[in-house]
Amino acid sequence: METVTETSWFLACRVEDTIPNGGVCVKRDDEQIALFYFSRQDRWYAVQNECPHRRQMALSRGMVGTAGEEPKVACPFHKMQFSLASGECLSGGECRLKTYRVKVADGNVFISKN
Repeated sequence: METVTETSWFLACRVEDTIPNGGVCVKRDDEQIALFYFSRQDRWYAVQNECPHRRQMALSRGMVGTAGEEPKVACPFHKMQFSLASGECLSGGECRLKTYRVKVADGNVFISKN
């Protein structure tokens, strides 16, 4: 029998608080989350803000783009690249990012808690 868990959400910000094709940092308790909006694709992504390569809270200020069709962010300090969809390191490293689901409703942006 498969266990079904309900996703719980927290209000991260309003849509107008974000930067199209860029990132913002959202804090939830002791956790920092990098939130990105790709306006051309109308897609939202959220990942941990800490770059696992050097443990710096910087990914929300990273350079965003795509590798083929894969949305990505590059750490502004060391240029390590990560998939925003899966968290996988695209630079050949074994580290990966924690990812979160994102939804938008009534001009508010919500990020999954689990």
